[in-house]
Amino acid sequence: MTLNRNDKIALVVCSNGKNIEDKDRIEKLEDILVEMGLVPVFTKYIYKDRFGRGAKAQVRAEELMSFYKNIEIKAIFDISGGDIANEVLDYLDYDVIKRNYKPFFGYSDLTTVLNALGSQTNEVNYLYQILNIIESEEIRATFKNTFLKNKQTLLDVKWKFLQGSSIEGEVIGGNIRCFLKLSGTRYFPEVENKVLFIEGLGTSIEGLATHLAQLKQIGVFDKISGLLIGTFTKIEREFSVEELFKLVQDYIPSSLPVAKTQEIGHAKNSKALKIGEKIHIKNELIA
Repeated sequence: MTLNRNDKIALVVCSNGKNIEDKDRIEKLEDILVEMGLVPVFTKYIYKDRFGRGAKAQVRAEELMSFYKNIEIKAIFDISGGDIANEVLDYLDYDVIKRNYKPFFGYSDLTTVLNALGSQTNEVNYLYQILNIIESEEIRATFKNTFLKNKQTLLDVKWKFLQGSSIEGEVIGGNIRCFLKLSGTRYFPEVENKVLFIEGLGTSIEGLATHLAQLKQIGVFDKISGLLIGTFTKIEREFSVEELFKLVQDYIPSSLPVAKTQEIGHAKNSKALKIGEKIHIKNELIA
């Protein structure tokens, strides 16, 4: 996906409303986007009410739909995260979204929206948080090179195989806790021959165990063609990648190929991952 100068992009808040203290950061984001030559169009519902929402679920969904219907909007970036993005799913018109496709970007709790969009429209969207571009000139340059200059900088991810030597299939997943909110709903993606990506910010080692157990119990690990592991921020402060994988092995078949990256997750310099696109990774160390 390439954006051009003077393209309008939407900035939405489908999950938790932002704190009023975030106003400076959001204004900085607006300034940076304008400086890049883009035209940011913000949702009217940014800041949280006493229930933590920018607006009721139906209103947030209608706002998102208005950006899909607006032909001048070229991409939609969600600047939120938290807990309540899945509230909007029942109020979206997926037929209209498919007819008016434009890439949706979000991370963390927006995993629910990304995978629902994938399962209902079969279109590609991006696991990525645009707010990160306010953090440094280097991060801004990476974003600009990828989406305004059509280079692959943000999408060029290094993987290390922990099991197997090749992974191929359409990517689903995102934040492991949020992905599992879709379990049992019509929005949960088909998992047969798909590649599951998982990551987490505040996930504890016990939390990871319970999420892995649930994925096993609903049959995901027996059906997917590969497992991709991003960063588990809290866990990796206390456990090595080897220890993390040792836990994962308790729940997955020994034949399932697994690869790990330190480049996708909740870090400010995190790269982007296309949800709904086919990926093919080979272990370059194997002749």
